[in-house]
Amino acid sequence: MKKTILASLLMVFAMNAMAQLPKVTLKDINGKTITTDTLANNGKPFIIDFFATWCKPCNRELDAIAEVYDEWREETGVKIYAVSIDQGQNIQKVKPLVENHGWEYDVLLDPNSDLKRALGIQMIPYVLIVDGKGQIVYKHNGYTDGAETELIEKVRELIQ
Repeated sequence: MKKTILASLLMVFAMNAMAQLPKVTLKDINGKTITTDTLANNGKPFIIDFFATWCKPCNRELDAIAEVYDEWREETGVKIYAVSIDQGQNIQKVKPLVENHGWEYDVLLDPNSDLKRALGIQMIPYVLIVDGKGQIVYKHNGYTDGAETELIEKVRELIQ
């Protein structure tokens, strides 16, 4: 009986960890409409990184990843979607921030926090890794220097 309960609990946990992306309509920084359940990377893993222009740890994280992003793409083929939760007038600051930092990410705008809310995200920075089949396989919030190393290690595990 205990084994059955344990197995059931593990299955529930695994299903929560391996969730699909919800269907939310957003725009990219050029105004193109994107539906989040169609985000993909040709069968390879991708990262979704939630940020805001005013969030210093978010900007540090995206800067740190930018320094190694070319290497990551070459080695693993990983793609990064940076999702801004800026609202109101701050949304106008997103594109200049991205350009000033030289971020080569696909940047999406979530001004009403629809995607953030659908995923149950409370704090930013918040990072998800989605495997090549569209399953969310890793979640992490907050940023400390060097955390990007753990992120690429998780991606490497997915491509082996």
